[in-house]
Amino acid sequence: MRLTADMIARSPAFLNPLKDREIDLRGNKIAVIENLASTQNQFDAIDLSDNEIRKLECLAVLPRLKMLLINNNRINRIADGLGRAFPSLETLVLSNNLIGTLKELEPLAAMPTIEMLSLVDNPVTKQANYRPFLISLLPRLKVLDFKKVKPIEREAAEAKFGAATQPAKQQHKAANTFVPGAPVADGAGAGAGASKAGPTPEQIAMIKEAIGGASSLEEVARLEKALKAGDYDFIAKHIEAQKSKGGDAPAAAEAEAAPAQAEGGGDMEVG
Repeated sequence: MRLTADMIARSPAFLNPLKDREIDLRGNKIAVIENLASTQNQFDAIDLSDNEIRKLECLAVLPRLKMLLINNNRINRIADGLGRAFPSLETLVLSNNLIGTLKELEPLAAMPTIEMLSLVDNPVTKQANYRPFLISLLPRLKVLDFKKVKPIEREAAEAKFGAATQPAKQQHKAANTFVPGAPVADGAGAGAGASKAGPTPEQIAMIKEAIGGASSLEEVARLEKALKAGDYDFIAKHIEAQKSKGGDAPAAAEAEAAPAQAEGGGDMEVG
């Protein structure tokens, strides 16, 4: 059965024992989490237990949501980027689902606000290093499977895993993202002579000079392309070409802006 806006509108809503506003979507044979935007971010807790959900996912953005109950489903996958959907989530109950490997838990790192997590009766709980892996993955985790996380556990978990628990996709994305001043990945340059580092202050000044001396949009586009590729040699050669054509870059720019004055060579008032 689909989770529709009409089902959400007809489902019971109430104040739970924690005095949080909760909506009850239990036992509706829901297969896919969808249309949660229809809740209009009015709930602190959503109960999706006892359904047939296979993937923990959400396209809606619910900043108010603090508790998500999805026990007794068929979840074996967790979507990436759930921190955007649930930026304030503190309690996540995934008891009695089908998550089987530590790798499948890595997307939880996108929700560092989680303080209480339950994966009781999931196959993954039998994996070696399951508990320290999750403790290291979630910096604010206080209770895992209804057992308090002790300071000594966290120290041991972080000593064992450290940054190794970060999702591989996040590491790959960071490795392929250009950050000024940071090393550029191998092969990122426009050629063998391309620079392997972000722009230095001198290179930034050089870039500004090149763009300031550009005489057409096409020329600016070529410079921007070289900048994105980290090809500062091209930009340097371009500046030399500008200078060889008409003095320094600022003078060339003035000549382009006032051709009559440059050709006349005499004093000329600008009205």
